[in-house]
Amino acid sequence: MDKFLIPQWPSPERVRAISTTRTGGVSRRPYDGLNLGVHVGDSPEAVRENRRLLESALGLPGSPVWLNQVHGTDVIYVDRATAGVQTADAAWTDQPGCVLSVMTADCLPVLLASKSGDVVAVAHGGWRGLVNGILQKTVAALPVRTDEILAWLGPAIGPSKFEVGAEVRDAFVNIDSAFAACFQLSAQSTDKFFADIFRIGQHCLHDAGVTGVFGGGVCTFERQESYFSHRRDQGNTGRMASLLWMDHRIS
Repeated sequence: MDKFLIPQWPSPERVRAISTTRTGGVSRRPYDGLNLGVHVGDSPEAVRENRRLLESALGLPGSPVWLNQVHGTDVIYVDRATAGVQTADAAWTDQPGCVLSVMTADCLPVLLASKSGDVVAVAHGGWRGLVNGILQKTVAALPVRTDEILAWLGPAIGPSKFEVGAEVRDAFVNIDSAFAACFQLSAQSTDKFFADIFRIGQHCLHDAGVTGVFGGGVCTFERQESYFSHRRDQGNTGRMASLLWMDHRIS
């Protein structure tokens, strides 16, 4: 388990972030190897072992708070007393040692941190959550000015692979015509479009007042050796996790 994606963003030193790949772990096909999702049909014992291996490899200060993600817009606050699986698509904390997590296999994982290093958040950006404002609501929940927030976009399905119907494009464009630039008409159809989920995420964050946006561009669909992809594998696949936490300050 030596292959992780380390976010490249100017976050404070105490803010720790990492995004897993499928490398390592004990799960068997089609979930091989480091599947972290308990809801995808994999052996529960294998997932528990994968999560244990992850915590050990990263030396996490505690077990991650795992979300039951439902493509909604609920944002929860997490502290040291938070236990069990929480139903939400975003979470934030101002407590050191609380490990936030968001699981994906094509959807857009978004990590947020204040420039001061006192607040962090994670959000799950599926298209339904994005069109309904999950990123704007996550930013609004944080007790810091929006110009003090940094964001990182993790691996997701790339713009050449994310084909959607006209109804998806219309849902975005009806909210803001600027979203039209995030969609390209398919050469094979007059009612299909290729959506750039990274650009959509950037636009949502800019709309929320966050201008320091980093990452994006890593396609889960194309990199089968490294990433699970719900669309590529027709739903029969595992989940990666993007993790975020704050170390205790050293005085």
